[in-house]
Amino acid sequence: CNSVIATRTALALGDYVVTEAGFGADLGAEKFLDIKCRQAALKPELAVVVATVRALKLHGGADEKMLGKEDLGAVARGLPNLLRHLENLNKFGLPVLVAINRFVSDTSAELELVQEKCAAAGAKAYLCEHWAMGGEGAEALARAVVETLDQGAAAFKPLYPEDFPLAQKIETVAREIYRASGVTFAGPARRRLEALEAAGHGTLPVCIAKTQYSFA
Repeated sequence: CNSVIATRTALALGDYVVTEAGFGADLGAEKFLDIKCRQAALKPELAVVVATVRALKLHGGADEKMLGKEDLGAVARGLPNLLRHLENLNKFGLPVLVAINRFVSDTSAELELVQEKCAAAGAKAYLCEHWAMGGEGAEALARAVVETLDQGAAAFKPLYPEDFPLAQKIETVAREIYRASGVTFAGPARRRLEALEAAGHGTLPVCIAKTQYSFA
C-alpha cells in the first residue's frame, strides 16, 4: 500500500480517497487495516474487492490455457475463495462491494453467477470495463461507492486490540483470516516473542507474510 503521507495528503485534498490496500483481503488488506490504519489513525469507510472470472476459474481448477472458454463449474468451484475475502473484510466492520474486472472472453452466464453469489453474501458486484471505456466503464461502481458511503454504515475496527499479547495477535490473524485451526510456537519463537514484549514492543501489531495462494 502507499505511504501514510500520501494517504493523509489525499484526504486533505479530496472528498473521496481511493487507495489500493494491497493484494487480497489477507495479504494486503489485513496489513493495511491492522497496521497502517491503526498506526496512522485512519478509519476507512468502505472496501472494494476486485475480482476476475479468469482468476475464479483458476481457483476452481481450470486449465490456464482454457480460461477463454465458458466453464460455469470452475467459476462455481472458485467462488468460495472470493467469498472468503468478503467475509474477512466484514470482520473489520466495513461495507464491501465487488468490482468485476471484465475480460472480453467472460460470458454473460459466468458474470451473472458471480453477481448472484456475491449478492447472496451481502456484497453487490458491478461489472467494470474502464480498461476499454474509460471512466464510463466504472461509473456504476463509482456511484455505488458514493451511495454506500452516504449511508454511513461503516464501523471500522481492527481485528485485534493493541493489548493482546503478540502470540495471541498471531493466533487471531491465523484463525480469523487464514482459517487455521491453531498455531504452535516452537521454543525459540516463543522466547523471541517474550523478549519483544519485555523490550516494550508488545502493543505493536503483527505483520504476517504468506504466499499469494493464501487460504486457497
